[in-house]
Amino acid sequence: MPGTVTSYTVEDLRFPTSLDEAGSDAMNKDGDYSAAYCTLRTDDGQVGYGLTFTIGRGNDIVCSAVEQVASRLVGWKTEELFTAAGMGRMWHYLLADSQLRWIGPEKGVIHIATAAVVNAAWDMYARHEKKPLWQLVADFTPEEFVAATTFRYITDAITPEEALELLKSKEAGKKERVAKLKVEGYPAYTTSVGWFGYPDEKVAKLTREAIAQGFNHFKASSQAMKVGADVATDQRRLALIRSIIDDPKECAGRPVPSAGSLVGKQAGPTGSVLMIDSNQVWDVQEAVDYVKQLKDARPWFIEEPTAPDDILGHASIRKQLKPYGIGVATGEHGHNRMLFKQMLAAESLDVLQIDSCRLAGVNEILAVLLMAAKKGIPVCPHAGGVGLTNYVVHLSIIDYLCVSGTKERNVLEYVSHLHEHFEHPPTINPHGFYNVPLDPNEGYSIGMHDESKATYVYPHGKYWSGAGADKVKANGDGNKLA
Repeated sequence: MPGTVTSYTVEDLRFPTSLDEAGSDAMNKDGDYSAAYCTLRTDDGQVGYGLTFTIGRGNDIVCSAVEQVASRLVGWKTEELFTAAGMGRMWHYLLADSQLRWIGPEKGVIHIATAAVVNAAWDMYARHEKKPLWQLVADFTPEEFVAATTFRYITDAITPEEALELLKSKEAGKKERVAKLKVEGYPAYTTSVGWFGYPDEKVAKLTREAIAQGFNHFKASSQAMKVGADVATDQRRLALIRSIIDDPKECAGRPVPSAGSLVGKQAGPTGSVLMIDSNQVWDVQEAVDYVKQLKDARPWFIEEPTAPDDILGHASIRKQLKPYGIGVATGEHGHNRMLFKQMLAAESLDVLQIDSCRLAGVNEILAVLLMAAKKGIPVCPHAGGVGLTNYVVHLSIIDYLCVSGTKERNVLEYVSHLHEHFEHPPTINPHGFYNVPLDPNEGYSIGMHDESKATYVYPHGKYWSGAGADKVKANGDGNKLA
């Protein structure tokens, strides 16, 4: 008899990252990395895990929404789910509840809650097939890939027929790309060198450690307040990082990046690339005026220079910064595929960044990958958050193997926070590349240790019910968590 989805659990997990300001930026200065964690179970013992990332208070609201969405999968047979077309039907079914849809539609809390459930279903499917998620999707035929993807509202950007043609064109050489990937890994960049709250000494130390790990792409969070208030601090910090990453002595022994991977990135003499992130703090002209003052640091791009869904604002910033060789990257807070459709049409970005749970899971992400490939825009996913690195390595591999067919200019964000809580944490090889997930039992790589969940479930876990809660500085706007 086929299995049936019979139950689900939702856990509010919060980690006290505000204590050391890991992940801090100009907009989000003292968040506690958190996850609305969903577990799906069947009557024949199958399990799937998914999460949505937040930064603390409000995680309980997302958990409540996850429960509403997950309840709709109870009763589904696994034989209905475990095909590409079945996953496509599942996605549209979850998005079709008119009363839940009303509080979106397809954005906000209900959308990111849907991501946790959708990703858990994909995790269960991959575990059932004894394949890591990237391999499950890479083994689809082009027709199956299209069947799993949502095209609703984006057929004016790409049709299923166009997608099928694109996917078929990438079939040649796929086996060779898989073999190459397993040897080389997937290129990564580090965000961990320059969080907002880090002093210069720590920035320098972490930059040198990143070089030793093989990285040649480095991203720093700008101090980025109003123009003129902190530009001197940013100039100093960026000059410090440049003085290290451009020094041949500092980079001696690090793998030499290929010339093709550096095209258009304002790389320094050692092949090092610098990026900056303002996390949405500026108005449009403020962003342009501020970033112009950082031109001597030669950044490849400014990430999220203004409100994340200001399509025309990003287009204006991109146009004004282009003479300085500085691009625009955005998408971490891109709330649905329609936003990306418009961003691409308006030429608002040079680098498209997807978030694995801001969009409503794998099905919608496949749609965005296809639109970006049609436009020739590189996809460099966001991974700054608990569990996101686990997710996005699968997504970038799918893009490389099935959709874009290239990883030459792509880089995938890497942060080292909180990996110890996962059964299959991501790892980096000596060249600063992600290793390919290969365990046939890891699915979407988001399974967490039971002890970690018992410790950090909020508010009754071992950490939050004990003295540890009193150590937390603040969450979001300065209110104590506990």
